[in-house]
Amino acid sequence: MGSVPALPYGRPLTRLDLEAMPHDGHRYEIVDGVLTVSPSPRPLHQRAILRLIMALEPHCPEELEILPAPVDVVLAEDTVLIPDIVIARTVDWTDRGLFGPPVLAVEVFSPSTRRFDLELKRARMQAAGCPNYWVVDPDEPALRCWHLRDDRYVEVAFARGTESVTLSEPFTVTLSPADLVSLRRR
Repeated sequence: MGSVPALPYGRPLTRLDLEAMPHDGHRYEIVDGVLTVSPSPRPLHQRAILRLIMALEPHCPEELEILPAPVDVVLAEDTVLIPDIVIARTVDWTDRGLFGPPVLAVEVFSPSTRRFDLELKRARMQAAGCPNYWVVDPDEPALRCWHLRDDRYVEVAFARGTESVTLSEPFTVTLSPADLVSLRRR
């Protein structure tokens, strides 16, 4: 069993502290210097991520790249988030992750992360200037999408169940929440 690094006392955490965290199946993020830890996701959560990437990939322009978590999105020295799916310009990726906002950040709700994803992460992405933020509720299923206008997120799409929605940002794609969680067999 590996040792867990001691956390600094009396100061906010930074991305360098985050890099020292163990690779133990948990998701470690920092927001304003405060550590947050999420447990491993459920299969339903992972299915929604995989299906969404499969739906997005054929439409993704060559200058953008789609990556699933875990990949660091460094918004500030004291704020490092790990969205479930990140789309960014290919030239903006570094060997350590993404420094600055992505073109699109997507979160798939888990019972333990719903409020964090919907409120705190969305607010941080908005403040950082991330043009698009989407959330998927795999239990309902539902998809809610926001686009940044005048420094504020405006809801541009909502679909539930078998409803379809066509989005134009960051590229044109049509999605149905039910398709993201179905147990289709090939």
